Amino acid sequence: MLLTDIRFRGMASVPSETSIVSMVYTQSEILQKEVYLFERIDSANRENMKHLKAICFLRPTKENVDYLIQELRRPKYSTYFIYFSNVISKSNVKSLAEADEQEVVAEVQEFYGDYIAVNPHVFSLNISVCCQGHSWDQAQLSRTTQGLTALLLSLKKCPMIRYQLSSEPAKRLAECVKQVITKEYELFDFRRTEVPPLLLLLDRSDDAITPLLNQWTYQAMVHELLGINNNRIDLSRVPGISKDLREVVLSAENDEFYANNMYLNFAEIGSNIKNLMEDFQRRKPKEQQKLESIADMKAFVENYPQFKKMSGTVSKHVTVLGELSRLVSERNLLEASEVEQELACQNDHSSALQNIRRLLQNPKVSELDATRLVMLYALHYERHSSNSLPGLMTELRNRGVSEKHRKLVSAVVEYGGKRVRGSDLFNSKDAVAITKQFLKGLKGVENVYTQHQPLLHETLDQLIKGKLKDNQYPYLGPSTLRDRPQDIIVFMIGGATYEEALTVYNLNRTTPGSGLCWAVPPSTTQKAS
Repeated sequence: MLLTDIRFRGMASVPSETSIVSMVYTQSEILQKEVYLFERIDSANRENMKHLKAICFLRPTKENVDYLIQELRRPKYSTYFIYFSNVISKSNVKSLAEADEQEVVAEVQEFYGDYIAVNPHVFSLNISVCCQGHSWDQAQLSRTTQGLTALLLSLKKCPMIRYQLSSEPAKRLAECVKQVITKEYELFDFRRTEVPPLLLLLDRSDDAITPLLNQWTYQAMVHELLGINNNRIDLSRVPGISKDLREVVLSAENDEFYANNMYLNFAEIGSNIKNLMEDFQRRKPKEQQKLESIADMKAFVENYPQFKKMSGTVSKHVTVLGELSRLVSERNLLEASEVEQELACQNDHSSALQNIRRLLQNPKVSELDATRLVMLYALHYERHSSNSLPGLMTELRNRGVSEKHRKLVSAVVEYGGKRVRGSDLFNSKDAVAITKQFLKGLKGVENVYTQHQPLLHETLDQLIKGKLKDNQYPYLGPSTLRDRPQDIIVFMIGGATYEEALTVYNLNRTTPGSGLCWAVPPSTTQKAS
């Protein structure tokens, strides 16, 4: 809810709406619009301020409508402009009108923004768990349908729908979205395009490998090791962290360095920060010193208050990079990640088993990373004639890995094992893909640690080329596309990763005329939301 008078504006909302707004507007940007007061509509301690007008931004839930009804019966502000993030029913509008006995409501509108904008091509619904096993939680099915249809309305797209045949949740979601489009046909009556847009619904269970891999590009790595929550990074547990860096914001909209580096690999980030610092040193000859390591860079920032003041953004990234570097060393992630890539991309069972056992004996490898290695082995070599999973489980137990973590091994096979998958994650094409990676002339980290490509890459590549098989990804309804799709919206039931977001980003860059939008609902191990 925004509270305004002629000159000043302010804001109040419930938590989910706050996230929607904060991901696209910083508080300082809102203040520049003379918004000065932020209030939650469910707060019981708000004062009467009849000199103010209120702008309300809310999801059209029963709870929020009830809050509004209570508000309108005893209005605290002179006038109300009400904006809902999604379609609101006529009965709810009628209830609001009946509550508005003092005629303080000036406007009610639908403003379709019922989702979180993560990156320019990525959105999330911030759902923690959407399914129980392989069946929808009904409340989350409803929320997901609402979020997807709001996205379509905001993009002004009325798409044809394809879904993963092997996934019952994908088919169910497709039907629910179609029902809303049919019911609200007037809202979806957009200008026809020569090639209709396409909504592709996928299931995380078809590729349980990708979320298990450690990452080496900046955004994905930060999320994997530190966690990104609505663009915010909690650094309070970093040893020796200064008070002003206990929580930092990483937003491509407001941080040019982050926007330019979020998809680059770990080594390149350090080099780019070093270049920025050296550029400053060239302009300040008396303050020169060698920058040979991340520790040197951190010391430089701490020792030069003027630099820290001028380059707060760089200070933030030096701190983040320093913590990433510490965790990589502390958890032996270079070695662990190399074996993860081997398990994901190669088919040498003997070598993989030997390397896993070696790492399980290494005390630097964390409980989580040890469990992930065994989970990757369980998925890849599920039906191998020399499967040694029982022995690896014994080694996990002897190592002191908790039962909670050990149970994840059987759970991931039940969730995304061969019986469930509609595609072959470990086919012969992987070797060809690996060869291509090496022939690109990549250097350092990229060679060994970025061999893997998500299944999504192959799926979208086939879709863009018009070769995605109808018998594996059927259309909902009798119609099919005769031409290659130009606008594609992808939604992954069960969560998506920043590695997959990078895949979509690269496809958008390299595929002329293709507009891909990528959805990431709940979180997973290497998560995006």
